[in-house]
Order: sequence, then C-alpha cells, then structure tokens
Amino acid sequence: MPNVSCITEFLLLALTDTRELQLLHFALFLGVYLAALLGNGLILSAVACHHRLHTPMYFFLLNLALLDLGCISTTLPKAMANALWDTRAISYQGCAAQVFLFIFLMSAEYSLLTIMAYDRYVAICKPLHYGSLVGSRACAQMAAAAWGSGFLNAVLHTATTFSLPLCRGNAVDQFFCEIPQILKLSCSDVYLREVGVLLVSGCLGVGCFVFLVVSYVEIFRAVLRIPSEQGRHKTFSMCLPHLAVVSLFLSTVMFAYLKPPSISSTSLDMVMAVLYSVVPPAVNPVIYSMRNQELKATLKKLILVLVFA
Repeated sequence: MPNVSCITEFLLLALTDTRELQLLHFALFLGVYLAALLGNGLILSAVACHHRLHTPMYFFLLNLALLDLGCISTTLPKAMANALWDTRAISYQGCAAQVFLFIFLMSAEYSLLTIMAYDRYVAICKPLHYGSLVGSRACAQMAAAAWGSGFLNAVLHTATTFSLPLCRGNAVDQFFCEIPQILKLSCSDVYLREVGVLLVSGCLGVGCFVFLVVSYVEIFRAVLRIPSEQGRHKTFSMCLPHLAVVSLFLSTVMFAYLKPPSISSTSLDMVMAVLYSVVPPAVNPVIYSMRNQELKATLKKLILVLVFA
C-alpha cells in the first residue's frame, strides 16, 4: 500500500494553462453566476412580496430558487477565483465544506423536485383534496423534510469520505471538490465504505425517480381524459416547467455518474459537472417563468419597480 500522507490542501483541475483562456473562463463563469443570482433573486422577491403567489406551488419554487443559489455559489466562486488568480489550491477544510454543501443542496433539490411532482399530481389528479393534502402545514413539513434529508445525506457522505486515508496525492480531477474524484485518491482497500454509502443513497435516489415517473404517468393519464383541448393544454402547461427542470437535472446527473468507464475522460467529466452543477441553477428561473403567465407578469412588475424606483 502507498504511504498515507497528511494532506493540508487539494489542487483542483485547471480549466486551461493559457492565461488568456483562464480570463475568458472567468468572464464566462461570472456571466453565468450573475445570471443565476439575478434570475433566482427575482423569483425569490416575486414569491415573497406578492400575495397572489403565496400558494404551495410557488412556495416550493421559492425553496428551489434558494437551493439553486446555494448550489451555484458553492462551486463557481472558487472556480472563478482560481481562474482569475491563476491558482489551483483549495484548503482541506474548504474542500470538505464544498463537498458537504454541494451534497446537501443537490440532495435537497432532488427531494424537493420529487415533492413538487407530488404537488402537481395532487393538483391535477385529486383537485378536490388539494387543500387538505397540500395545505400550508403539509408544505412546511415536506420542505423541511427535503432540507433535512439533504443535510443528513451530506453529513453521512462528508464524514465517510474525509475519514478515508488518501494515498495518491492531492490533485482532484475536477474544478470543484467532488466525491468520486476524491475517492480516486483514497487507498484501494478502504474506499469501499463510501461506495456502500453511495449505494444506499443510490437506492433512495431510485425510489424518488420511480415516484417521479409514476406521478407523471398518472398526470398524463388524467390530462388525456380532459375533453377540452384548451383544458388539456392549460393543464399540461402547469407541468411542463417542472418536467423540463427534472429532465435537465436527472439527465445530466445520471450521465455524469452512470456513464461507462470506457467513455470517461477528464474533459468529459468537467463538461458534465458544468452541465449538472452550473447550468440548472442558471436556466431554472427561465424555464419556470417562460410558460407561467402569472409569474411572468409578476416578474415584469417587479423589474419595472426596480428600474424606475
């Protein structure tokens, strides 16, 4: 077995060695980060300040915007700083904090997306029971469960990962600290503990995925039973933003973690990490506001107030 060294810092993956391209990456990341801050910030302000949006669907959307802001703020600022200052280092504590926050926020977001599917299912398939099944107290409990499950999952993964002895240097092949890349640095005969934890989380993730699929099968069946074409279109429009967000989230995460090793490469891993950690928080506000006339109208009023105040 290789010697176990005491690591005080990790070296993150450099996006490029060319200084001009580093500054270009910094500018691109800054633009995406500011767009995410603006879009999610507007949704938070709109939902919080307008009483018409104080409904379960928008309450969950507010939570999603909070999680997206936290998720992109966990990865991009450090990547931007490294690109700007031409460095790769991140402290051991900083890496552990990044892993914890990223797992916490991503797990909570997946749970929240599952809850939002349940909300749409009840609204469309059981409208007469909507008030009793998705009341304010139930919404608060479900949101707390999503955040709590994410926190417990993050504690479990972070504690297990950083209790492993690292024998293979401190270079992480990713632009942020990611568990699969850190596991590559661990001793080959001790990392199975974290693999076991990943399998447990994977089983829970599959359970949520099955729930999402079953919910949308029932929703589509209910939509097809609506006699009016206008009614079908209006009902389907209620689900389309959530379905698009779920599809984007799951497709990128599943490809990133389930792709065959034969097609794995550092460049591909980095592109997939950008797609599942950076793109969704930036485009989710656009997806939700694009077909939602009520939210779109509220956002327009809010922007006008901010511009002409």
